[in-house]
Amino acid sequence: MLNLDDYVIDVLMRDLVAHDRRPTSFLIYIWLAAEQSRREQAVRVSYQELAESVGVSKSSAQAAVSWLIRRKLLTVSKEKATTVPRYTVCSPWRRAPRRERRALESQSHPHSD
Repeated sequence: MLNLDDYVIDVLMRDLVAHDRRPTSFLIYIWLAAEQSRREQAVRVSYQELAESVGVSKSSAQAAVSWLIRRKLLTVSKEKATTVPRYTVCSPWRRAPRRERRALESQSHPHSD
């Protein structure tokens, strides 16, 4: 069973869905977190499989993954350029002291005044 940090629902959901206007990124993050928890390891999945699992288009899945990597919420590795990528869900707020968490939150809202 997936055990989500309160941060994911209380902060990250609002941040990705409302502020960034990228609800697909939130769905991809949740799906990958659940799969990583089930498998107890990084998730090897193609864009097509990921898209079908979440119920979005392949291009939407690609854009969402790119955004999550940019936000440092996901890392990706490949053994070779043509192999299926392996995704690791990151939780940067877990290891950051309170002061750094506030900085992470303010970085995630660069356009807010």
